[in-house]
Amino acid sequence: MNTQELLAAPVLEYGDREVAEAGQILRTTVGSGVHGIAIAGTDDHDEMGVFVEPATWLIGLGNPRDSYIARSQAEGARSGPGDTDLALYSLRKYLQLAVKGNPTALLPLFAPEPDVLFCNELGHELRAMRELFLSQDAARRFLGFMQHQREALVKGGRGKPNRPELVEKYGYDVKYASHALRLALQGREIVQHGRLTLPMPEAERQRVLEVKSGQVKDLRVVLDEIDAVSAEVVTALETGRTPLPPRAAIGEVQDWAVGAYRRFWNWL
Repeated sequence: MNTQELLAAPVLEYGDREVAEAGQILRTTVGSGVHGIAIAGTDDHDEMGVFVEPATWLIGLGNPRDSYIARSQAEGARSGPGDTDLALYSLRKYLQLAVKGNPTALLPLFAPEPDVLFCNELGHELRAMRELFLSQDAARRFLGFMQHQREALVKGGRGKPNRPELVEKYGYDVKYASHALRLALQGREIVQHGRLTLPMPEAERQRVLEVKSGQVKDLRVVLDEIDAVSAEVVTALETGRTPLPPRAAIGEVQDWAVGAYRRFWNWL
């Protein structure tokens, strides 16, 4: 099912589709495809975007939902090959996520051109500011997301892997483990080089694919690699050997956002 079909008849839908579509400034592919680690016939399709909300949503008396979510699967159902998940966030909500370094929220800023599905003038301006969102806080956020997945992979519990067919075949959820490794590797790239490369650099991409395709038979090997990479990130942060500022350039981002709202609302 393509995006147009999903938007026309999603199985699951939250939020105001008309407002999200009317205010859309940016939408890209996210998920495995944008990282370059998709395996044909195994991955779903994920998209994320940003829309400028109406003035009444920000300064009115209501409490509207600040996102539009659409899925081709029902609530609680696991997405599979051919399924599509779409998340469009209001500009204010999106910027709040991005300045904190949310790993998924950063993807539309760094997605390569072939993965950009919609981008108008404001969207291009937002993407041009991508470096302002990278910070030591972002590196820590990547580590936090990674650690959550690592713990769920090992201990189970809330958020644990839910692909028993992979566990039966390989001994562990190789897809879940590959994403934990990806987060660690991307956190290292951010903290060491002050950039986020999409798709992933070739050597890192191939290593993640080796894990995801079940070529690494021992989960302990993957966990040790994740821990080693994570330790590099922690050391860089603790010693200050990083080109990253402590926090995102919130002031510059906020100034741009105010101007973007004024132009979109014609409040010049």
